[in-house]
Amino acid sequence: MCLLAFAWQRSTRHRLWLAGNRDEFHGRAAAPMQWWSAPRLLAGRDLQAGGTWLGVGEDGRFAVVTNFRGGATPSGAPSRGELIPAFLGGGLGALEYLRGLAARGRAYAGFSLLAADAGSLGYYSNHDPAGPRELGPGVYGLSNGLLDSPWPKVVRTRETLAQLVAAAPDEPPVESLFDLMRDGTVAPDEQLPDTGVGRAIERRLSPAFIVGPDYGTRCTTVLAIRADGSFVAAERSFDPDGRATTERSFESMAETA
Repeated sequence: MCLLAFAWQRSTRHRLWLAGNRDEFHGRAAAPMQWWSAPRLLAGRDLQAGGTWLGVGEDGRFAVVTNFRGGATPSGAPSRGELIPAFLGGGLGALEYLRGLAARGRAYAGFSLLAADAGSLGYYSNHDPAGPRELGPGVYGLSNGLLDSPWPKVVRTRETLAQLVAAAPDEPPVESLFDLMRDGTVAPDEQLPDTGVGRAIERRLSPAFIVGPDYGTRCTTVLAIRADGSFVAAERSFDPDGRATTERSFESMAETA
């Protein structure tokens, strides 16, 4: 993913609300969100490297990765998309997994990773000297920098999500979450971050929703995980002109003994 706004333990019935945009080259082949057989998880799939950018298990555990803009890519670096199925297909808790990953995190190109189990949400970036940490209840934003970096689109989506949670704490307003990620506002030059790609590209990447013939927002994902681990997920895909092409919805019910 390239932009996320998420609320952890701020809803009366849900442990997580999340809305995110995946920005990518339109020529890079990908499969839409669907159930994988092994490991058993719901996710899209990058058909070039085989991994994914966001996934959720039947038990309500989830993980999502964003690329970190800037910095060199290590020679022979493994795909960051493998991190999510490795967590969801394994038996480690979220923080245990992130702490183990930190020991080898610099082998990957830059990334930030969120991982959650039933009781905890952890965050780790291999560009953050603070290392893995648990996130408390709150509303957060993440793009291609560190968590809650004050990029205009991060601040704007995080603040709007906080307003949505406050206005409707019982049930996530799915269409409003899609609308949140559709914002095409270009940030003023004086507010742009400097990630080493040049002012013109920073400007092009500054909207929450990016439209372009070669590169842009490929899909928006909305995910709401209830307190019992059941969840609803929806994904809307877009063409290079920013037009919605397909939408998929999924629901997982909590298992009962």
